[in-house]
Amino acid sequence: MITSVIKIFLPAAIAFIVGILITPLVTNFLYKYKFWKKTSVNKALGGGEALITKSIHNDDTRKTPRMGGIVVWASVFITTLLIWLISKIFPGENTQKLDYLSRSQTWLPLLVFLAGSIIGLLDDYLVVSNKGSYVGGGLSLKTRLSAVFLIALIGGWWFFFKLGVSSIVIPFLGEINLGLMLIPIFIIFMIGIYSGGIIDGIDGLAGGVFSVMFASYALIAFFNQQIDLAALCLVIVGGLLAFLWFNIPPARFFLSETGTMALTMTLVVIAFLTRSVGILPIIAFPLIATSLSSLIQILSKKTTGRKVFTVAPLHNHFQAKGWPGYKVTMRYWIMSMFFGVLGIIIFLIGQVN
Repeated sequence: MITSVIKIFLPAAIAFIVGILITPLVTNFLYKYKFWKKTSVNKALGGGEALITKSIHNDDTRKTPRMGGIVVWASVFITTLLIWLISKIFPGENTQKLDYLSRSQTWLPLLVFLAGSIIGLLDDYLVVSNKGSYVGGGLSLKTRLSAVFLIALIGGWWFFFKLGVSSIVIPFLGEINLGLMLIPIFIIFMIGIYSGGIIDGIDGLAGGVFSVMFASYALIAFFNQQIDLAALCLVIVGGLLAFLWFNIPPARFFLSETGTMALTMTLVVIAFLTRSVGILPIIAFPLIATSLSSLIQILSKKTTGRKVFTVAPLHNHFQAKGWPGYKVTMRYWIMSMFFGVLGIIIFLIGQVN
């Protein structure tokens, strides 16, 4: 037990330290090359002028770089590589136990994490360069969704054909065998959770919310005796906390696509690996609520010509109502903790039953 606890907490501490140490280098690079968005959002997803959103974000005058997600994934990969190298260079019982890189638990989430980081980084580069097929620069929504779909298809295929997973567990309903339908279900979850990445809109908001969600899944993996996976979850939390240290108001940089794409897709993989995807909508409720608010807004404007929210997504609605950014962020953090704890409780009840 003590060895397992050390294994999941020590790498997290290392990831946090690595993140703190590399941030000055990342920050200097981003500011030197002016890697910030050059123009504010002008068009809403459903069409029309996005006047309120433009006034909230004010990218025309606020020179805050994107690509802050580099701190998160660089911390994760540097920590993972460092611990793996130590276990190989100084082979011994303790160093080998500390290594959490394993084919059965962490290879797949790390590969998805890497894929999301690279694609997101490309999108961010095109945004700050004001290039690409999207208005204001960047990959188009269709292109990004296609990339997520392809990764999800490969991931679903891997779960079904390589890992032999053909069922999911739903709280209070038990195990449901899906057969080959597991693959489209996996794709739906990944696209759905990815869409919640738009939560990255206020200083400190996304970093705190993602930290709570990955910490929740670290506990679930620990209860499942998936110690390597639990360690990886907390390493991600360590990287997120290092990012958050510099992202609280006033933010030094934004998480942006290279962070949100990697984190959202990896979260889905971890949920399936822990056989707890049934509680993912609970733990990830802040992401889902944020995504749904934009969908509801678009559908309402197209069908009735009216807006449900002052502006979407939801966190911007609260800002438009007069809430300062720090109040929105703190309350999102609180709700994330509530839903994280609720998800863990439901998971444990299901284990007992």
